Amino acid sequence: MHFEPEPGHLRSSSYIGPVSFLPSCSQDPFFCRSLPLSFFSSAYVCYFIAACYLGFQRALALVVITGLVVFFVGWSLFQKHCGAKLVKLLSPCWKCFLNSWLWLKWVFLMAVLVGLIVWLALDTSKRPEQLISFAGLCALVLFLFACSKHHGAVSWRAVFWGLGLEFVLGIFIIRTDPGFAAFQWLGDQIQIFLSYTTAGSSFVFGETLITQAFAFQALPIVVFFSCVMSILYYLGFMQWIILKISWVLQVTMGTTATETLSVAGNIFVGQTEAPLLVLPYLADMTLSEVHAVMTGGFSTIAGSVMGAYMSFGIDPSSLIAASVMAAPCALAMAKLVYPEVEESKFKSEEGVKLTRGEEQNILEAASNGAAASVGLVANIAANLIAFLAVLKFINAALSWFGSLVNIPDLSFQIICSYILMPVAFLMGADWADAPLVAELLGIKIFLNEFVAYEQLSKYKKNRLAGLEEWSGSHKQWISVRAEVITTFALCGFANLSSIGIMLGGLTSMIPQRKSEFASIVLRALLTGACVSMLNACVAGILYVPRGEVADCPGFLNTVNFNTTSYDIYRCCRQLFAHLASLSNCCGHYNNTVCAMKP
Repeated sequence: MHFEPEPGHLRSSSYIGPVSFLPSCSQDPFFCRSLPLSFFSSAYVCYFIAACYLGFQRALALVVITGLVVFFVGWSLFQKHCGAKLVKLLSPCWKCFLNSWLWLKWVFLMAVLVGLIVWLALDTSKRPEQLISFAGLCALVLFLFACSKHHGAVSWRAVFWGLGLEFVLGIFIIRTDPGFAAFQWLGDQIQIFLSYTTAGSSFVFGETLITQAFAFQALPIVVFFSCVMSILYYLGFMQWIILKISWVLQVTMGTTATETLSVAGNIFVGQTEAPLLVLPYLADMTLSEVHAVMTGGFSTIAGSVMGAYMSFGIDPSSLIAASVMAAPCALAMAKLVYPEVEESKFKSEEGVKLTRGEEQNILEAASNGAAASVGLVANIAANLIAFLAVLKFINAALSWFGSLVNIPDLSFQIICSYILMPVAFLMGADWADAPLVAELLGIKIFLNEFVAYEQLSKYKKNRLAGLEEWSGSHKQWISVRAEVITTFALCGFANLSSIGIMLGGLTSMIPQRKSEFASIVLRALLTGACVSMLNACVAGILYVPRGEVADCPGFLNTVNFNTTSYDIYRCCRQLFAHLASLSNCCGHYNNTVCAMKP
């Protein structure tokens, strides 16, 4: 028997219709968002447990990454739900701290000063050459203060905090074993990551070209890195990192939100891309803030070209450390050279936002990033062709002029080595290495850092190959300490050709301020060049030898002498020097014995 309810029954309260235990998305949108998130979170937890169980040492990187993500996500949720209550709870303590800050800051400054003096006295007793780098740091800061636009308006809080943050970062990265190992690991992972470029470049150009030609070996890395950065920007990951770094700099140094954001962005992007982060505010920024934006661009390098320098063989950890340490130093020196004398509109973070790109999906972001790098790759290739050709012409002309006065070897590099040798020595390079370091500094400032890093890579390859240090009167390589110092000193876009790039980029964004930009660009270039040198001085103060062979006799007993290397060369030189000293000692002993005989 088939029963159908009467029409009145459909409208009665006793008929409830089909029962659904799950709410619809229109009723509970949060449920629809949380369900897939819960599913993926549970799946990841299972994967994480399995990875750690099967091999914890192998999964150590996964543990670190997961821990960082959990910490920052947890901190964000804590701030969102409990931040206001915590601020209210701690407000009495904060008021008490502010009331006591007038005398507490002097206690803090005295403690830091005494600690620095004690540390320098103890540390330099083992390595006196570090004092030279410290003297160079003081000389550069005094020089920049002498070049200051408004001496009486300098914010010493920004200067000292910037130098202090740079020094703390340097101690963590260069001196501590966890920091050194972390940045060494990060550099190795970036190298592995960038090596995937060969999958695309070998398909397009072939295996032969990418192993023999520089253009097909290094430049595709720029394309790949630009593509990855564009994806990270689309996901909002880069904006999140830049905001966190800028918050630390702003809170400690007391700088404005816009200039701090731009300088923090320069750690990852280039001198024309970083100002785009604050483009909506650029027209209203003060000259001091614009000067800080320019200085940040001149003091650092873009992440895309950093990958190309790594492909030369330059130490990745030193490049990453130099780029990170340059940010607080650039902001500090920018405020020293061009202090704020106007009223800024951006003293707080409120109203300053970082926006995502206009891409609709991740594939469009990847495509746009790769396409945008084409201009950068063409610019790098064109500059290398032009500058190397110009350098060859200048050297030929100088050689001709020099031959007229019996100096046939006169060249641009030799002139730079003599002029900048004191600067190289003050940064911490040995006097024997100072001419080559000064030569690279001159190439970086007057040509560009790409050519300088390429030349530095040749010196490094000569050293690692175990070549003789001297070939006649020509030095074929520099020490490891000098290599590290030079890597830091070259890490920046502060060269004459960058003036046009900086002015062209900023003028295209804000054409009405072209004359103002032109009036401060040279001062910013000088500041940016000195920031890289200050970074090198900090590296010279903190550098300690790592990875060198300690037991040379044991090493020489096991080594294969069919090949040469730096370790073999150094141990042989050490052994020969020891034998020579023994020979002199024995000769002196025999002479003494003979003189005593009747």
